[in-house]
Amino acid sequence: MKEIDEDTPLFTISIVSNILGIHTQTLRIYDREGLVSPVRTPTNRRLYSEKDIKRLKYVCYLVHEKGVNVSGAKIILEITDKINKKGEKNDEQ
Repeated sequence: MKEIDEDTPLFTISIVSNILGIHTQTLRIYDREGLVSPVRTPTNRRLYSEKDIKRLKYVCYLVHEKGVNVSGAKIILEITDKINKKGEKNDEQ
């Protein structure tokens, strides 16, 4: 039996759309802009993990509640990712 964790791609675009309360086309835009990278099945369907959903919740917070545009959200995510990677490296030392 395969172990399921927060990185396991499980959720289709329609499920994620319902969870987040946004249109599926918005999720496609976020994918195209590089805000999230869902796994693609052999038939090219997007599958999202719990980690992807957490990231998308943060994107929705930035865009819908803080008024940040998609380009700004992308920059914020890039900075956040760099900080998190540095923190992981410091934890290993």
